[in-house]
Amino acid sequence: MSIQRSAVIGSGLMGAGIAEVLAKAGQDVIVSEVSAEASAAGRDRIEKSLAKAVAKGKLSADDRDQAWSRLRFTTDTGDLADRQLVIEAASENEDIKKSIFAELDSVVTDSDAILASNTSSMPIIRFAQATSRPDRVLGVHFFNPAPVQPLVEIVSSVVTADAVRQTMTDFVAEVLGKTPIQAGDRPGFIVNALLIPYLCSAIRMLESGFATKEDIDAGMVGGCAHPMGPIALADLVGLDTCLFAAESMYAETGDPAVKPPVLLSRMVDAGLLGVKSGRGFYDH
Repeated sequence: MSIQRSAVIGSGLMGAGIAEVLAKAGQDVIVSEVSAEASAAGRDRIEKSLAKAVAKGKLSADDRDQAWSRLRFTTDTGDLADRQLVIEAASENEDIKKSIFAELDSVVTDSDAILASNTSSMPIIRFAQATSRPDRVLGVHFFNPAPVQPLVEIVSSVVTADAVRQTMTDFVAEVLGKTPIQAGDRPGFIVNALLIPYLCSAIRMLESGFATKEDIDAGMVGGCAHPMGPIALADLVGLDTCLFAAESMYAETGDPAVKPPVLLSRMVDAGLLGVKSGRGFYDH
C-alpha cells in the first residue's frame, strides 16, 4: 500500500507538528478541526513552525512553500472520505477519541485505509473496537516537537493486522524519515511506561520540599548525563499531557509509581501547563 493521501484530526501542538511532518514528506494532507477558530490557530502554528525552520536554515523557502501547498484545513470530517491514512491527535480524552474513530469508520471509504492514534498512553484496542475494522487501527505515537524528534512508537493492539503494522513501520521510516520502534498495547507503551514514573517521582520530590526544581534538574543533567532535567522535561511535554498519561496508566495498573502527584493536578487546574501555556514549573 502506497500512502499518498493522509489526514490529521486536531491541530494543537502535536497535531500541527504531525501535519507539518507529513506535508514536508510529500503527503497530500488534510487537517481537520472542530471549529474555524481552532483551525485558524492550527494554521498559524504550522506557518510559524515552517518559518522557524527556514530561519534556522533547516528548510529552504521553496521546500516550505511546497509543504504549505500540500496542506488543506477543514471543519467537515466528511472531507476525509478519500484518505488512506488518518492520524487522530485530539485531546487525551478516551470518550472523545472513541467518538472520533467511530465517525472516521463511517466516513473514510477506503477499506484499506489505516486509522491511527497519537495517544501517549491510552489502550489502542478501545479505539479499534469503536470501528468495524479493528484490524486496521493502531497507535502511531510521535513525540514533541514532532518535526524535530526522530522517534515514533508503532503500537499494535491484539487485533492489529501484521500487514498494517508493517505498512506503518515502513511509512514512518522510509517516507517520514523517522525511527520507528515496536510497542505492545500496554499502559504507556515503551517510552511513557518508563518516563511517567520518573517525572512523577521528580514532582513528588519537589512537592515534598526535599529539593528545589533547579537542583533536581541539575542533579539529573550533571549526575546522569540527561540532556534535560525531569521538571523542565515535564514542562516541555506539557503538564496536562503528563497528568492525562499518569491518570490513564494508574487507572489500568494501580501502580503507585504513576499515581499523579497532587501538585501536578493543581498546576493543571491553574492552567500552568508548561511551555505550551508560557508558564509551568518554570516561566517560558
